[in-house]
Order: sequence, then structure tokens, then C-alpha cells
Amino acid sequence: MATAMRSAGLLRLSFRHVSSLLFQVPPSPAPSLGVARAGLVRVRCSAAGAGDDGGKRVSARLALTQQVLRDAEERAASAGSDPAPKITLDHVTVNFARSGGPGGQNVNKAIPINTKVDMRFNVKEAHWLGERIKERILQTEKNRINKDGELVISSTKTRTQKGNIEDALQKIQAIIDAASYVPPPPTEEQKKKIEKIAAAAERKRLQKKKVLSQKKEFRRNRTSWD
Repeated sequence: MATAMRSAGLLRLSFRHVSSLLFQVPPSPAPSLGVARAGLVRVRCSAAGAGDDGGKRVSARLALTQQVLRDAEERAASAGSDPAPKITLDHVTVNFARSGGPGGQNVNKAIPINTKVDMRFNVKEAHWLGERIKERILQTEKNRINKDGELVISSTKTRTQKGNIEDALQKIQAIIDAASYVPPPPTEEQKKKIEKIAAAAERKRLQKKKVLSQKKEFRRNRTSWD
């Protein structure tokens, strides 16, 4: 039983290691705003027997690893080298409100100034963004997007309207940059390492299956003795 538990743990660790090599968070000085998960993609599981091994039969797990590697190369090849699109005030709608905090900002002035910024960016109607980028934003920021397809961002960072507008634009730009990022394709060394890890995990899985089969066979034979 202990051997089976160790094998299962090593198998889970192996696939986590494969994912960490393929899907990396884009380096950016701006806050990621919870979009680090954008690196994850849905992959198709190839049938057993698929692959580039000259018709050699491979397991579904190894075929899945090969499919992940191929998808990573295709994404990198189709991304190109174009920089991430830049957002401006022409692409958003801005509203102002009374800022929170002790006493509120500028509350003691004769005419209080509303410095809180509520910025709305309609992702669905942003034709200047690529379809892939829009889909990523709609998926990763779905909790911030209303039923009209508007991404709602607020800012009370500074005591001025101009400063908060700039801060809100930077937040939206960070989201666009993260959605535009495509990890580079794995190197030959990384591919060999990933395939080696996947093959080792497959051997451990088969060994666990063999041990379990022998245990069941032993129990059946022992019952027939009685």
C-alpha cells in the first residue's frame, strides 16, 4: 500500500513539473491583478497509439504530454512578435465619485472634489484587440466584467482625478499585457526532460497497476483455499 501511495504521489508531482516547465507567468513590473492563471490552456487528449513514434503504441498519458508540447510550439509560432496593444482614454468610459477613507478626500473644501475613478472598458466591442486576447480577458477577468461586457476598474490611489485615471489605465493595460503574453516554445533540452519525466511516471503507474493486480490475484487464490 505504501508503494502504491508513493507511486501516485510521484505521478502527480511529475505532471505538475511538466506544467511548470511549459506554462510560465509573464515577467512584468506591473501588478498581474490575478491573471497569472492565463498561462493555463485546455489540451486535447490524444488516443492511445497516436504520436510520432512511427506507429508505436503509446499510452494516453504520454500522448497527452506530446500533445501539450506540440500545442506550445503552435501557440508560440502563431503569436508573432507584435507588441501588446496599448489602451488610451478614447477606449474607456470614466465616472467620478466621492472617495472613501477617514473624512473622505478634499472633504473640507467649499466644493468637495470627487476623486474616485470608476473606469469601464467594453471588452466585447474592442475591435482593436485580437480575438485571442479578448477571449483570455473575458475568461480570466469574468468576475470584473458585467453583463454588458464591460470590465470595471476603480482607483482611489491618489488625491487627484488625473492620478487615479492614470492608475486605472495602468491596471487595464496590465490585464491586456498578461492576456497578450505567449510563453516561448520549449527548448530541445526541456522537451527531453519533460518526455523523460512523463516516461518515468508512466513506468511507475504501470508498476503500481501490476502490484495491485498481483494483490488481487493473491486474495482470490487465498479464498479458494478455504
